Amino acid sequence: MKIAIVTETFLPSVDGVVTRLRHAVERFTDLGHEVMVIAPDLGVTEHHGARVVGIRPVTLPFYKHRRFTLPSPNVDGIIRGFHPDVVHAAQPLLLASSGAFAARRQRIPLVASYHTHIPRYLDLYRAWTWGKPAVWWQIRRNHAMADINIATSETMKQELAQHGIEDLHVVRRGVDTETFHPRFASEEMRSRLTGGHPEKKLLVFVGRLAAEKEIHTLRPMMERRDDVALAIVGDGPYRGELEELFAGTRTTFPGFMEGEELASAFASSDAFVFPSVTETLGLVILEGMASGLPVVAARSGPTMEQVTDGVDGLLYDSGDQASLDTALTRLGDAELRGRIRKAARAEAERFSWENASDDLLRYYQMAIEKHGRSHD
Repeated sequence: MKIAIVTETFLPSVDGVVTRLRHAVERFTDLGHEVMVIAPDLGVTEHHGARVVGIRPVTLPFYKHRRFTLPSPNVDGIIRGFHPDVVHAAQPLLLASSGAFAARRQRIPLVASYHTHIPRYLDLYRAWTWGKPAVWWQIRRNHAMADINIATSETMKQELAQHGIEDLHVVRRGVDTETFHPRFASEEMRSRLTGGHPEKKLLVFVGRLAAEKEIHTLRPMMERRDDVALAIVGDGPYRGELEELFAGTRTTFPGFMEGEELASAFASSDAFVFPSVTETLGLVILEGMASGLPVVAARSGPTMEQVTDGVDGLLYDSGDQASLDTALTRLGDAELRGRIRKAARAEAERFSWENASDDLLRYYQMAIEKHGRSHD
């Protein structure tokens, strides 16, 4: 197949969408498909045999730390020149919506995928809640053009269906179980992340430091408990505020990590903590599990699809400090912790990026067949 992927985010950026698409592109080219990625221009022109075409990005006033690319008429010509069998618009809101419109104009089968729950984020950036109806209108309009729509979790599939989006399917999640593995645990990393107190219960958070990650909700726990150390790994617009907020507590900010250093940060901890209830999936949960960590996660639809309380992780109620304390106390039970660690690793081993990427190929094929039927 000739596959055109139009996305709001790609390399060298690092987030769940980029991780998924990067692995997909690698799988597709390995299988002999021809792939072109159209993305914000951040200097990358090729990845694993796929051509990457950059479109100039801009900074939006309400999300200054990250550059986006607005809809561009150039996308139409780029897709026309490539002549793909299928177009995949990943999060068709800005740049990717140009991909969706180009596919419709040129009568090319279209797959649209939903990754970032923007309407929910607008609730967190309170000054922007007035924009929600317009955003939902845009989401509905753009996804209505697709032959096949994809969500990353059953929870999101149901919510999108309630908003009138049709032809919905769920794509499997994936994780690199070789990169993330318990064998990367190190005393040196543990000492670094605990600020020299390796005897403490070490919780690690990994992700972009932004308001929607709800990291600030962990602050009262650090006030109350002297048995816990917290490492907040990552960078982002909220870092300065978080450093101030957590000042005086046993919290370290080691910054952005990747590769073996990140694998070691996971594996050297006692648990991975995931306080956000706005994520559409949270791929990082599987990275924690692959590292053999109990995941201590705030209950939400997508986290409950990944974590079974008391089996491969521990769940607590967001905003309920007593509930979080209960989860941490259970984590202190060595036998339970050992059982959860084993089960978490076993669960992660069920998910590979190859399988998740093959799901996408199957949906591309479905879109091509459905498109052919509707245009006969």
